[in-house]
Amino acid sequence: MLFLGGLGLGVAQSFGYLPFLPGWHWSLDAYSGLLDDKAVRQSFVLTFRIAFLSTGLAVVVGVGGALLIRSTRRGKRLLSALFQSTLPVPHVVGALAMLLLLSQGGTLSRLTNAVGLTHGSQGFPELAGDRFGWAILAEYVWKEAPFIGVVVLSALSSGVADLEDAARTLGAGPAARLRHVVVPLITPGVLATSILVFAYSFGSYEVPYLLGRPYPATLPVVAYQYYTDVDLNARPVAMAICVVIAVLIASLVALYMLLAERFVRRTA
Repeated sequence: MLFLGGLGLGVAQSFGYLPFLPGWHWSLDAYSGLLDDKAVRQSFVLTFRIAFLSTGLAVVVGVGGALLIRSTRRGKRLLSALFQSTLPVPHVVGALAMLLLLSQGGTLSRLTNAVGLTHGSQGFPELAGDRFGWAILAEYVWKEAPFIGVVVLSALSSGVADLEDAARTLGAGPAARLRHVVVPLITPGVLATSILVFAYSFGSYEVPYLLGRPYPATLPVVAYQYYTDVDLNARPVAMAICVVIAVLIASLVALYMLLAERFVRRTA
């Protein structure tokens, strides 16, 4: 009730439902204005780029880390613990850590200045608060790669070794075993977790707020900027942005369910 009630109220306000303002009326002005708003257009490109790149990199690092841990003989438990150590860390703590590490006055900047690689804080690359969002990407990958890796490790522990032994007996080499045994077994988990990571990075507020610029900002930050505007007539625009985010994420979930169903049918 709380979730659907809040969602319904947000949708209603995006269509102009503002009973606390005199003269309110139903309209599509908030949605039609999004296409004409330069800040929203740039925000959409930035948000999609960050979500897409962070998800892709997290998948590569997570799957690679899981395969490395699985093939390790000595120190496997320690390596697995180190790999999963970021899981209980909240994203806001990770964002603050990245700010202290990657900003022009942060730890890396001081180290490069101390060894003579840079001269002063301005000589260090602008990684936090930049237009591209490097620090945001770093935080998402650092936090979400172990999440994907844990799911992959769980999939690899369920009888995969026996299947690989059978494939090896039939003459399959390492590349063939990886392609025909390992990849099909981890694909459903990778798809599910990548959708979750993309949805979170697309709709997250605190990380881009702490590590990004006020302009251009990601869609959730722009929505909050409109929501906290002193002009209450900007409230429908904020809600329209939130509705667009919700529709895009719901569409991704539906696409994942369709792809997962087709994959199961093909591999059955």
